[in-house]
Amino acid sequence: MSFSGPGRRATASGAVLAAVLGVTTLTVPAAPAGAASTLTMRGADVSTLQRAVELGAKYYTADGTQADPLDILRSAGVDYLRLRVWNNPRSGYNNAAKVLAYARTVKAKGFRLLVDFHYSDTWADPGVQTKPAAWASHGIAALTTDVYDYTYALCRDLKAQGTTPDSVQIGNEINVGMLWNDGKVVNNDFRNLAALLKAGYQATKACHSDTQVMIHTANADSQAHARWFYDGIRAAGVTWDATALSYYCNWHGTLANLTSVIADVRTRYGRPVVLAETAAPFTTANADHTGNSISTACPGYPATWDGQGAAFTAVQQAAKAGGAIGVFYWEPTWYAVPGNGWDPNDIANSGDGWDNMAVFNWTGVLNPAVRWIS
Repeated sequence: MSFSGPGRRATASGAVLAAVLGVTTLTVPAAPAGAASTLTMRGADVSTLQRAVELGAKYYTADGTQADPLDILRSAGVDYLRLRVWNNPRSGYNNAAKVLAYARTVKAKGFRLLVDFHYSDTWADPGVQTKPAAWASHGIAALTTDVYDYTYALCRDLKAQGTTPDSVQIGNEINVGMLWNDGKVVNNDFRNLAALLKAGYQATKACHSDTQVMIHTANADSQAHARWFYDGIRAAGVTWDATALSYYCNWHGTLANLTSVIADVRTRYGRPVVLAETAAPFTTANADHTGNSISTACPGYPATWDGQGAAFTAVQQAAKAGGAIGVFYWEPTWYAVPGNGWDPNDIANSGDGWDNMAVFNWTGVLNPAVRWIS
């Protein structure tokens, strides 16, 4: 997901570098043969929560009792937390230092950790994949080293403080590549992107071999789109551990289609599938001066608390039916806290375009209808 619309570094060896370069209805379809029966990764992306708490945001259980927001999420079924990392955002949120700090909180609470590398100073998504300013003049060979070094350094530092990531994403919603234009797929040429993905994979495994590496696209809309991308990287020699997709009903079609795409990529590539992002609105109203990123409800699921809960349950069931092993809700804690805006270049003054999509209302109370299911 993106709002792009309205430390020390380890060095990749020459040998490593050479190797790298060489919704709509309550009806959920029946599970295909071999589909997973449980969701073992019940996740939430809480990348804005660190700043919200630092600004004094309060969170409440559905009955109005103030509590730690991570404890509230756990009570709703969450066991896995996702944190995005930007290289050098002007606000500092969320650079490597911020992720290192908050990872201590995440792990101290007993959650598993997914680190989402954007490889940018700002939002990266299917429509924009801007190089970090420090890498702006780098060509593909230098960028491959950059990805290896940056990935390894953060993983190493997380491991050193006892918060080794359980999973990482090498890129965020990289439908047509990352680190544009060098890493963009043009004319079906996946070679540059493959070099970058291999670098991220090898860096992660060099740091900690048990960390799961995901490759994440927003290609849940179409079996053809998903096959084009993952066939392309596979043919270019990319290795990954889990296939990650985003699903938002406004852009990615029906739940039946979601189940079909998940089942296809699971069987075609022989890897577990994770829905790394999803969300639904509880209102179409807006809490602040920034317009909502999504302002319409999913067909069949009204923009109410009950509707939001039903929509999220239906997405989880559809993912299970396709054999997915995990579902992550994107930014469930991001209600409109002044100073916690979407723009990393003006975080204090930009508003929150997600206040109607969070699972906490505008006073920080949990929607009792939202549950993460197994």
